Amino acid sequence: MKAPWIGTSWKMNKTRAEARAFAEALKASPCAANGKARLFVVPPFPAIAEVAAILAGTKVITGAQNMHWADHGAWTGEVSPPMVKDCGATLVELGHSERRTHFGETDETVARKVAAAVKHGLLALVCIGDTRGEYEAGATADVLARQTRYALRDAGKQAPGHVMIAYEPVWSIGEGGIPADPVFANAQHARLKALTAEIAGQPLPILYGGSVNPQNCCALAAMPDVDGLFIGRAAWNPQGFIGIVEAVTESLAGLARPVVSSKPIAGPV
Repeated sequence: MKAPWIGTSWKMNKTRAEARAFAEALKASPCAANGKARLFVVPPFPAIAEVAAILAGTKVITGAQNMHWADHGAWTGEVSPPMVKDCGATLVELGHSERRTHFGETDETVARKVAAAVKHGLLALVCIGDTRGEYEAGATADVLARQTRYALRDAGKQAPGHVMIAYEPVWSIGEGGIPADPVFANAQHARLKALTAEIAGQPLPILYGGSVNPQNCCALAAMPDVDGLFIGRAAWNPQGFIGIVEAVTESLAGLARPVVSSKPIAGPV
């Protein structure tokens, strides 16, 4: 049975008190320790250190939602890779479509940030995705390939173990998003695995994100080329996150369980 990656980014939500409450509830859950899924949470910057401290000793890792590629310097408002690590984060989310749309993130800056994450021993979770127009034009595969090639441009063969990809269709994320059909998502993941194997020497983990919810999480996670789920608002309370983790791991266990026939085995004739 595969142990899927399952994580959530809180975007610009939760006070420090709310973040602590979430982390404490997750820490108390059996799923934080059993290893059936590889879990991560990505709080806003002010809460990273406290969440990381609470989850220390569990199997849940803490991430940051962005970082600069430089170690230090005159970059007002930015956070460096050493600062991210100093807060206790071991994962960093890079290239989210909201960063690309609203804050000028480009394929070039994503490539620099991925290389910086690898250099500093952070696990980079690189978000890629097609817009509604690109999807309707049949350009999804080309768009994802371009974004992936750029993201891995500098990391190259150092990427395995240090980089994961999250396919998040822009038309799927956010309020009112439409989740991708699991078969469609799996087809994109299969292409991305082949591409990352070509670039990095072996396929990288590919997660799906985009309107993941309790109704579709198991179908998505069951796809052979879906290595995990990156969840938004459906996991912003601990019960929602834990519920999805439990549903997915139980479903995958059922798929992995051998079928025992109730028919008697015929003896020698």
